[in-house]
Amino acid sequence: MQLFKLKTRLGKFDRFADFAREFNLSKEDLVITNEFLYNPYMRELNLPCQFIMQERYGQGEPSDEMITRILADIKLEEYTRIIAVGGGTVIDISKLFALRDITNATKAFERKLPIEKARQLIILPTTCGTGSEVTNISIAEIKSRHTKMGLADDALLADDAVLIPELLRGLPYKFYVYSSIDALIHAVESYVSPKSNPYTRAYCKAAIETIIDVFKNIAAQGPDYRFERLEEMLIASNQAGIAFGNTGVGAVHALSYPLGGNYHVPHGEANYQFFTEVFKLYYQKNPHGIIREVNTLLAALLATDTEHVYEELDHLLGKLLSKNPLHTYGMKPEDIDGFTDNVLQTQQRLLANNYTEVTKEEIRNIYNTLY
Repeated sequence: MQLFKLKTRLGKFDRFADFAREFNLSKEDLVITNEFLYNPYMRELNLPCQFIMQERYGQGEPSDEMITRILADIKLEEYTRIIAVGGGTVIDISKLFALRDITNATKAFERKLPIEKARQLIILPTTCGTGSEVTNISIAEIKSRHTKMGLADDALLADDAVLIPELLRGLPYKFYVYSSIDALIHAVESYVSPKSNPYTRAYCKAAIETIIDVFKNIAAQGPDYRFERLEEMLIASNQAGIAFGNTGVGAVHALSYPLGGNYHVPHGEANYQFFTEVFKLYYQKNPHGIIREVNTLLAALLATDTEHVYEELDHLLGKLLSKNPLHTYGMKPEDIDGFTDNVLQTQQRLLANNYTEVTKEEIRNIYNTLY
């Protein structure tokens, strides 16, 4: 039984300019990024590589249509390296661009073409949430199915993941919070996964401790406190990504995908809505398993007891950003059955990572409770 793997090299620089010099960026490099990152950190370097601005092909999270539109404008065979500088959207797109003979994103997600790596992939994350720089997963909205799908394959692993704290400075507070809550969810879901082991739990524990400590200080001192801990949060997100890259995530992510796919709710924000409700169900069904360890850790960090850990966690996260009823996103009562069926039909890969089995009726009840 495999316990742990990390095939991606990890690097860190203080500035993007240092990275560009060390990696000797050239005309054979295709850089996928955003204008709000390109203008302050890349424009003045006059680099010879080709730049693609993701937002010119669509707003929000990645979709099969967005990816296919970009593919129509470039000749991937001209490049030897794909360099992603951005958040989850940029990273998920870039992973696909490292594949051989990729012309249609939907076919890739449906595995109707060979999943083979053809180019080097270098990822520079600019949020502290996805951990995608060290995972083998790409996720996109499949428009025809009205949901998100994930493609998991080692061909999508980055050759290099490079952490540059300065790239987080322009991340707006709201997106900082949602992305870092997502990192916390990655660490907690990974901790209780059936594939969890002492190696992955060490990364989970380190990530949880950092994130909760930063959250407590933001709640006490205000949003600007985050700038004092950018490097630590970037590392915590990376640690959580390493953990869930080995164990997978479960029902929190599975239930959030239909909400994101139908109502275009950003990934971290959608996960936040389901986080504690799913874990309350887990604890109710099986309070004596590995969940005791993560609850004990959270209780100590939150200065509460294990019986009230989720209420206290909701209280802390609510000081950063409020959690919203699902109907505020446009969800209707008649969507509940459809969302439930969608989870069961399209998210079995994630449901296999659940701490304990979650039934169809229990999924429906969570949607009803949060509606």
